[in-house]
Amino acid sequence: MTQDQERNFTLSSKDFFKYPISRQQMDQQNDIPASDSRRYFEYMVDIFPQSGNYVIGVVDMVNSTKISAQIGPIKSARYYQVFLNSMSKILSRYGGTVIKNAGDCLFFYFTDSGPDKTGLASSIECSLEMTRSQKYISEQLVSEGLPRIDFRVSADYGLVSLMKTSVSEEFDMIGPPINMCAKINRLAAKNQFVIGGDLFQMIKEFKIYQFKEISDFSVGFKLSYPVYQVADK
Repeated sequence: MTQDQERNFTLSSKDFFKYPISRQQMDQQNDIPASDSRRYFEYMVDIFPQSGNYVIGVVDMVNSTKISAQIGPIKSARYYQVFLNSMSKILSRYGGTVIKNAGDCLFFYFTDSGPDKTGLASSIECSLEMTRSQKYISEQLVSEGLPRIDFRVSADYGLVSLMKTSVSEEFDMIGPPINMCAKINRLAAKNQFVIGGDLFQMIKEFKIYQFKEISDFSVGFKLSYPVYQVADK
């Protein structure tokens, strides 16, 4: 079986859309807790001094607000579930890690893995795999009576720091690559993948991909930042 055949078989398999969470677990958490005026928590952040270079990416749904308004809350919940869990599965396959989800988008990261750049290569292939999955995710959604889905993927590279808040046990990340990958996401066409100039400089010698400069993103003070579309050759 070729790599393409293996990929298509996996994404088109119904097992791909089975998620390890029980109905009981979902039912136990199906109510949003009401605000309690007797309890007060200050939202505080702690940013750790350690920092490192990472590939930071985001995959963001297109027109999700409009679609959710049309299909209602119950179907919307399933719509988001299929999208977010499918993206998470693809990330796990390539060694990526979810940072957080913010409604209709998912932030993730890869390490650069040193001189051999295996982490960089995995981040690019993973992001392209996300765009390739659109066909199969849409087919699954349509089979459940839901609309087709479109999304955009973007990524950039640079120095980030770990951050923790007083209201969560989970770690977050903060740094310029996170801001930039979110801002350039809208420059991608539907179901396409774009990267910022710093990530391009790290991977431009990868000959198996096509890179096309599509725009300069304004970063203020008359400075611009190049953005590239990435595709298979």
